Amino acid sequence: MNSTRAAIRRHQSKLRQCRKCPDMFGPVVVGQPVISPVMLIGQAPGSKEIEVGRPFAWTAGKTLFKWFAQIGLNETQFRDKVYMAAVCRCFPGKNPKGGDRVPHQTEIEHCATWLHAELKLLQPKLLLPVGKLAISQFLTVKKLNDIIGQQHSREILGFETDVIPLPHPSGASVWHRIEPGKTLLQQALHTIEQHPAWKTVCGK
Repeated sequence: MNSTRAAIRRHQSKLRQCRKCPDMFGPVVVGQPVISPVMLIGQAPGSKEIEVGRPFAWTAGKTLFKWFAQIGLNETQFRDKVYMAAVCRCFPGKNPKGGDRVPHQTEIEHCATWLHAELKLLQPKLLLPVGKLAISQFLTVKKLNDIIGQQHSREILGFETDVIPLPHPSGASVWHRIEPGKTLLQQALHTIEQHPAWKTVCGK
């Protein structure tokens, strides 16, 4: 485990120096160098996250951590016990039409090398992609209604894992606050709670 932790620290040190995407705003945001069987994957940090230097550090994060508190981990415990990654690690900037800009495919591909390295190092038993962009890196997604609330077994980069997708907790999204989203979100959280990898990080 010590060798894996050292490898993660080296990886994150290199990641923090990445400047591949000229239209992205840094600094690079990374989570804690946690050795965990559970990995959460977000879309990309927002403007507040790059100020604070932590993923999900603002309004959406408050909602997200309320969800996880329901099933056994508060925010501090989650950050200490779950590896937090993202499709892109820099702030894409604002969309002139509102909200944050969705990263370009080239930017996603640049950052995929970092994500793939983390997946190979940790080989998590449970992946929690948050929002359509993150979910689409692992599952085919047309409608959230079709995939949220279910566990999907996948082989990724040569290892077996379970994917339990979650909606994005953004205040701009109403999906998780109205039906059927409310019920499907609770189904997803219940499925996570029952997963052996989640029980491990919760100490059950």
